[in-house]
Amino acid sequence: MARLVNRLVMFVVLLVVQVLVLNHVWLLNVATPLLYVYFAITFPRNTEKGEVLGWCFFLGLLIDIFSNTPGLAAGTLTLIGMTQTYLVEFFIPRDSAENLEVSAATLGWGKFSMLSGILTLIYCLLFFILEAFNFFDWQLWILRAVCSAILTLLLMLAIESVRSRK
Repeated sequence: MARLVNRLVMFVVLLVVQVLVLNHVWLLNVATPLLYVYFAITFPRNTEKGEVLGWCFFLGLLIDIFSNTPGLAAGTLTLIGMTQTYLVEFFIPRDSAENLEVSAATLGWGKFSMLSGILTLIYCLLFFILEAFNFFDWQLWILRAVCSAILTLLLMLAIESVRSRK
């Protein structure tokens, strides 16, 4: 029950912060933080794939509704949720607990940063390619995806540094 409440609070906080604040941030008219991907990255190891996909799709759908990006966030975040369930196995020790929380405190800063960086970069690449839906200006597409991924990763690591001090 406590785990469900924690996920729900994280869901609502990331949704509100993204919609009310971060959607209006464009650094140098190139990078925007897409912090809600943090929600998909932090699912515990033993979470059912259907549960992860449901949560991710619903968060993405709400982001799409409030951001006027029909289907972009929902589809891409659902894919990241599915990828996370498989990719996390490469970063955790084999003998770790089945309900291992994915965080910097449990994985270590290096592994958490690598896992988050990979998933965030995949998310940003797919999000911005679907948003542009062409390869006409591919340099701007790559610049936006990489800069947004870096900005998002920095925000996630800042949140993790606060969470790990508890």
